[in-house]
Amino acid sequence: QMGMLATIMNALALRDAINEHHCASIFSAVAVTGVVEQFERQAVLQQLNKNNIVIFAAGTGHPLFTTDTAAALRAIEMNADILLKATKVDGIYSADPHKDPQAKRYQHLSYDDVIQQNLQVMDLTAICLCRDHNLPLRVFSMTKPNGLMDIVLGQPEGTEVGVTS
Repeated sequence: QMGMLATIMNALALRDAINEHHCASIFSAVAVTGVVEQFERQAVLQQLNKNNIVIFAAGTGHPLFTTDTAAALRAIEMNADILLKATKVDGIYSADPHKDPQAKRYQHLSYDDVIQQNLQVMDLTAICLCRDHNLPLRVFSMTKPNGLMDIVLGQPEGTEVGVTS
């Protein structure tokens, strides 16, 4: 539950940063009345139809499900075009690049490559959900200046995971 609340705090900081330039709303799987709205699909769709940014928080609201699985689930529910995963490294590697200087960064992988090579970029449930619903995934560095903007502008940032490699 502490982890779920931490995602709400992070979502509040992200919303405040976004609201300087655009309108963003937070929808939480856990009710926090007066702080964030509780997730309800129709309310989210209304915000998206207004071209507002939506931030999901608190995972699925259930223990034993990671935020990766929650992100995949919400992206599929909302019929998202892509799932973006910001990490401490600039993509998916053959090994932990902090521990193995010979680790190779991949530009493109299939879901099956990720599973077969046990690359552990996301939990298996999240990867399988993305694969089973043909939801593309892009893994990129959260610390690279303008990294997210580069992705939005179509630059080949990070690692792309899809049905084919």
